[in-house]
Amino acid sequence: MADATTTDATTADATPVRSVGRPSLKRDTRSGTRRTVGFVLLHVVMIIGALLMFFPFLWTIITSISPGAGLTLAPALFPDNPSLAAYLQLFTERPFGQVMVNSLLLAVITTVVQLFTSATAGYAFSRLPFRGQGVVFAIYLATMMIPLQVLIVPLFSELKAFGLLNTYLGALLPTFATAFGIFLLRQAINQVPRELDEAATIDGAGHFRIFWTIILPNIRPALATLVVFAFMGSWNSFLWPLVVLRSPELQTLPVALAGLVGQYTTQWDVVMAGSVVSVLPMLALYIFAQKYIIQGVASSGIK
Repeated sequence: MADATTTDATTADATPVRSVGRPSLKRDTRSGTRRTVGFVLLHVVMIIGALLMFFPFLWTIITSISPGAGLTLAPALFPDNPSLAAYLQLFTERPFGQVMVNSLLLAVITTVVQLFTSATAGYAFSRLPFRGQGVVFAIYLATMMIPLQVLIVPLFSELKAFGLLNTYLGALLPTFATAFGIFLLRQAINQVPRELDEAATIDGAGHFRIFWTIILPNIRPALATLVVFAFMGSWNSFLWPLVVLRSPELQTLPVALAGLVGQYTTQWDVVMAGSVVSVLPMLALYIFAQKYIIQGVASSGIK
């Protein structure tokens, strides 16, 4: 009797456990299935989006290696007679090498100077309070709303008065400082704890040492982001170099690419070859700075 009673009690105790456990297992299974389906759908959508974004670049590459190709019909994914003749023509019949050197020189100088001016001005707005600081910063940010087309005439008149037309210095001067760069680095410097500044001040450090040894190492992701934007802005600039640089030997890449399009006939394979070549420096720069940009986005999300 004791064994039977014990068995019945054990069965009675075990039965609710099984009845409670089964629905929980089903819920876990359903939840896992939903997560898996959502994960798969998300990646399918991302892959389709990536392919749609990559297709114009693929079309450009295929057109550049298809002699006599046009833009009326999409080229075949596998050209019958692929050739690099368009690239050879681009660099032999036109001074495209000099054009790329011009653009690279302007872009590098613009990027380096913008890093200096934006970092120092951002440090001043963030760490050196002065009367009317907020008003000055707001006015400076308001200049971002003024399009370049409005400033072309006064800038042109100023450069003409100083005799800087058709010179690299004239093309560079308006790009040495940007409100966007100062705003970006000021926000990054604001995220650096002020306790680090105070500790360095106690150790006898001045503003220059604090800026160089504490601020700059802690805002590397923002600096890398500014490098990409500044280089890309100068590399793709068309209107200002077109107005200022009149000599063919001083032309930049966007102006030279526009010159490849004829009024009546256009060799689209050569145009696309120039487009492919123009993308390569920006692609290399982004690959180099990608790690720092991701770090900046991740740290901004955490904070």
